[in-house]
Amino acid sequence: MSEVKTKPTNQDVNEFLMSIEPEKKRLDCIELKKVFDSVLDEEPALWNNNMIGYGTYHYKSERSKQEGDWPLIAFSPREQNIVIYLMPGVNKYKHLLDKLGKHKVSSGSCLYINKIEDINLDVLKELISTSVADMKKMYNVE
Repeated sequence: MSEVKTKPTNQDVNEFLMSIEPEKKRLDCIELKKVFDSVLDEEPALWNNNMIGYGTYHYKSERSKQEGDWPLIAFSPREQNIVIYLMPGVNKYKHLLDKLGKHKVSSGSCLYINKIEDINLDVLKELISTSVADMKKMYNVE
């Protein structure tokens, strides 16, 4: 069985946020963390791929023998954009994504935004809370 490489670290989330370049992306990620913090009770953790994750759940893959822990929801500054990971999959939330504003999605769980001004933060808050509630229900997380 292959080991999951993505794991939470002991690094400080705020220190990581302050290291993000360019400045605009850093400011957007700081604001995004405030949005996540306003909706969630979970404490954020920095995972070793520069992903800021909230809460955890344990999964076992049906296709392989891989299993491990993963955040309930996360976001990450990437070179091209900021990625928000909606773990139940973006297709489950089309009704909210239609109201979000300028964004792109993958076929899986990735929601891509260029800058925070492009999106409706109230809709994002609903996406965050709904997605996390769905994950908690799916994986029996308290």
